[in-house]
Amino acid sequence: MASLRTVICLGVCLYTWILTAAENNVPKAENLKWVSLDFKTIINWTTAESNYKYTVSVSSDDNNWSSSQDCIRMTESECDLTEHLTPYDRAYTVDIQTEPDLVNYEEDLENYPHTYSDPFNPYKESKISAVDITVEAVDENRVMVNITDPLTGIHRRGKQLSLRDVLKNDLKYKISYNKPGSTGKRDIISDSSMAEVSKLDAGESYCFMAAAFIPSRPKGSQLGAWSQQLCTPHEENILHELHLGTWVGIIFILLTVFFIIVTVTVLCCRCCRQRNSTQSSTPV
Repeated sequence: MASLRTVICLGVCLYTWILTAAENNVPKAENLKWVSLDFKTIINWTTAESNYKYTVSVSSDDNNWSSSQDCIRMTESECDLTEHLTPYDRAYTVDIQTEPDLVNYEEDLENYPHTYSDPFNPYKESKISAVDITVEAVDENRVMVNITDPLTGIHRRGKQLSLRDVLKNDLKYKISYNKPGSTGKRDIISDSSMAEVSKLDAGESYCFMAAAFIPSRPKGSQLGAWSQQLCTPHEENILHELHLGTWVGIIFILLTVFFIIVTVTVLCCRCCRQRNSTQSSTPV
């Protein structure tokens, strides 16, 4: 009886060892990484080269897992989950399961390795690319900055959604401006894509940049990439640009002209008086 029990124990141990060894030989997904720009969100990973396939499942509560239809039994090492992560403002976790090339339907696939990602919330963590801007002068003290949002990777009913379509009222804009060559920058926050910047020095050139700003996000991901810098032209006032020597020359010329005019006027007056005096002294 003791020998039978020993044989059974050895058999169980041997079976467990075989399963463990087989599992260790099955490649699993490693180095899972989320890559997301403008809500186009991809999960990628690395794995040893083999004939195994990978199925990607997603969950926002760690209970209800759903497979991405484009990422079932795939050989690639990345999966585009852009259209799968809705609603956007949730933390999603990915499960990547290794599967054999040839499926034995009597075999329990759950025994194959699973790899889980860190949670990812696209609404709070997707990076935002640079906006486009134009700058128009309203008057000598005001400028209008017009901002065009980037398009996202999300499509709905045949339309590619803009950043405003996704973020709605959570989307603000940070506008930074300064005089060329100056390190003193000023920032304003605008709710609208048309922002007026006022109280500028007349005739001075200013350079502007803008970025999407999402204050509802964690501080490290609130700001999108900065736009290209655009500068207003410098309106030169010739009176301000003149040097001291030039002013001295101008004043000298004006005084010279003034004295010439005064001298000519005085001489003309004397000539007229002499002529009148001569005419009055001549006998009729």
